[in-house]
Amino acid sequence: MTTTVEPSIDHGTASGGGVLSPQYRALTIGMVALITLVAFESLAVTTAMPTVAQALDGLYLYALAFGGPLASGVVAMVVSGTWSDLKGPTCPLWHGTAWFLAGLIIAGLAPTMEVLVAGRIIQGFGSGLLTVALYVVVGRLYPARLRPRIFAAFATGWVVPSLVGPAIAGLIVEHTSWRIVFLAVPAIAIPAVLVMRPGLARGDAYEARDGRLWDQRALLAVAAATGVGLLHFGGQQHGVLQVGLLAVGLAGVVAFAPRLLPSGTFTFAAGLPSVVALRGLVAAAGFGAEVFLPLMLTRERGLSPALAGLVLTVSALSWTAASWYRGRTDQPFSHAVFLQAGMVAILLGIVTAALTLNDNVPVVVGILGWGLTGLGMGTVFPTLSVLVLEYSERDEQGANSSALQLSDSLSTATVLAVGGSLFAALEPHSAMTAYLVAFGLPALLALLGVQAGRRTQVVSVTPSTP
Repeated sequence: MTTTVEPSIDHGTASGGGVLSPQYRALTIGMVALITLVAFESLAVTTAMPTVAQALDGLYLYALAFGGPLASGVVAMVVSGTWSDLKGPTCPLWHGTAWFLAGLIIAGLAPTMEVLVAGRIIQGFGSGLLTVALYVVVGRLYPARLRPRIFAAFATGWVVPSLVGPAIAGLIVEHTSWRIVFLAVPAIAIPAVLVMRPGLARGDAYEARDGRLWDQRALLAVAAATGVGLLHFGGQQHGVLQVGLLAVGLAGVVAFAPRLLPSGTFTFAAGLPSVVALRGLVAAAGFGAEVFLPLMLTRERGLSPALAGLVLTVSALSWTAASWYRGRTDQPFSHAVFLQAGMVAILLGIVTAALTLNDNVPVVVGILGWGLTGLGMGTVFPTLSVLVLEYSERDEQGANSSALQLSDSLSTATVLAVGGSLFAALEPHSAMTAYLVAFGLPALLALLGVQAGRRTQVVSVTPSTP
């Protein structure tokens, strides 16, 4: 006889109150503010970077300005996970914040593009440290019943900047200086971090363990990060150089990434491995399709950039709504049901968006249909964040949170590089084929995600009664 078992591990305290009760209020506000600033900076820099590269005469380093922080973040995630498990999350959180702010200041004051890229790499390392540490803070200091709510707040912290971040950054660059995009965030982040200090003091109230931060996993992370960097850089090259860089980068990710993730991740083993695998699938499917949607709407359907951007606004709003619903405590279904439903919604959203390639399909159908993808993302992301902590013992929360975010980063980078290269190769010959491939790959990943969602529950075998 087999039964499916929902995780029920609760390593948090059992005290009452919500995430904004006096016990948690300052910590919650500080963490959400920090997440929001990291998200805003990511989106704002994307908007400002063309102007930055032109002002500093550094277009040849444009790709590295994005690939560098992505690669350094991969290394930092592994280091932060080990550090948090050995010593508690407070130190990696403080260090991550310091590296993040230092990188912003260096980039904001950079006299050359080379210095700016160095600042971006430092900033990426800081982001990787602090985002993993924040997950461990939730696992250490929030009881299981409050974790869906705090992760819903985290999701909102990522989504809201997507609504206003690019517009604000565009206005700053146009009317003042691009340097403000980098230098304004530290002035806001420092108060947010200081607010968190009293609450964080409880996070390390246990006996630290011995161990080394720079162990074999850190070396593997450096190798995988190199592969990620080559994928990102190679995807923006042409000809033989592009093929060679993509091949080497992909080989590096395939060779080293599996050793950084739980055993059974790529075979959808039940429990934690499927949770980690699904995080990579949902991120790669959602973001892999999203990057081509505005391009398709402007070039193939004639929409203005502002109207094409409306599709992202609709998705962001539905993502926020779904995240907050998942934060409710009175949920009628199991985690696995929500995950499968979320992946089906993402799949339907991608297919609906692809249908707008046909001129007979109204554009509004694609825009509203993409809202389904936002609903799916908002359902799946918080659920996976909750599950990874519920499947983790106290001294494994850092490593498993690190694996969750590594799966996200590595999968997204790989799919964007491969999908972008295929699109660039096919588009001159047939735009329709190029877009079908660009949407087809994410749709396939979403379909695999439905299967992975079924495997996130642990199946136990109990003897049948005679």
